[in-house]
Amino acid sequence: MAKQWRIGVIGSTGRGNYGHGLDTAWQMIDETTVVAIADDNPVGLASTAKKLNVDAAFTDYRQMIETAKPDIIAIGPRWIDQHRDMALAAIDHGIHVFMEKPFVRTLQEADELVAACAKHKVKLAVGHPTRYSPMITTIRKLIADGAIGDVLEFRGRGKEDRRGGGEDLWVLGTHILDMIHAIDGKPEWTFARVFANGHSATRDDIVDGAEGIGRLVGDEVQATYGLPGGATAYFVSKRNAGGSPSRYGLQIFGSKGVLEIVEGTLPPVRYLGDPAWSPGRTSSEWQPVSSAGIGIPEPLSGPEYRARHTLAIRDLLAAIEQDREPIGNAFAARDVTEMIVSVFASHFAGQPLQLPLEQRANPLA
Repeated sequence: MAKQWRIGVIGSTGRGNYGHGLDTAWQMIDETTVVAIADDNPVGLASTAKKLNVDAAFTDYRQMIETAKPDIIAIGPRWIDQHRDMALAAIDHGIHVFMEKPFVRTLQEADELVAACAKHKVKLAVGHPTRYSPMITTIRKLIADGAIGDVLEFRGRGKEDRRGGGEDLWVLGTHILDMIHAIDGKPEWTFARVFANGHSATRDDIVDGAEGIGRLVGDEVQATYGLPGGATAYFVSKRNAGGSPSRYGLQIFGSKGVLEIVEGTLPPVRYLGDPAWSPGRTSSEWQPVSSAGIGIPEPLSGPEYRARHTLAIRDLLAAIEQDREPIGNAFAARDVTEMIVSVFASHFAGQPLQLPLEQRANPLA
């Protein structure tokens, strides 16, 4: 008989809530049962307890951990100011963790969680859904098979709405940077510029950011990364510059063509077999890509490919049972956090910075 995993869910109504459905995601997994929830907002706590049909409800997540003793804690809030404390509270009790993105606010916090997981032999996974997508494997194979030739550039953009710039980098750029990391690995260096109100950002432009991010700066960021495979990656976001449809996503440019991917569990992927990268100049056209390859109908159709977190949760359960790291593990999440933090560090240093960064404190503190 398969193990039945006991899940404790942490939310914070009004301060990140339950993220992208981290309270209800477990209902799609037969081997998991939500046995307790915690929410520091009593109204939100009562509402979620009723929705999940759970009697064990706590306003203090520490009390929930002590009392319910779940196997896995789901850290739901999108706001990240409590992520480190919530995760450590679980890890210190030997409880595995599945958490909403972004990971944490600083490299110091990331280092703490990586060390704590190792000390207590705990698995931690972060909810970057594209990381778990079969499309990542397909894209890697297409690149390895030479579909776009030599990889030259990765170009990513955020949603570039009212959050454009530094906030977009944190909240949505984390998905794009995680895709880059999943496909080509951790960058070796970062060089970035940050702008505020049309000028190069100064320390006088630093403000308290939204969504628990902490100190933040910039309504425009221009980041360049040197990838281990020799290609260059770019991430750019400018406030209120987003188009309709949005440019949010990642494009991979090679000497023979282009691949394009949008974030999601089974996200749209397109291929352009055009070394000029311009279908208007050639007879080439964009072609859809499925998990089976270019121009092949998608063979995958199960509900797990329509849900945001099912693949990630199943991978976490397998990682625990097999004593391996989850696909979207704490090490990868720390690398992506470093890609974000290094943008601000490079800007104020005025030069490219090698990764990993020697300075682990918040460069905006």
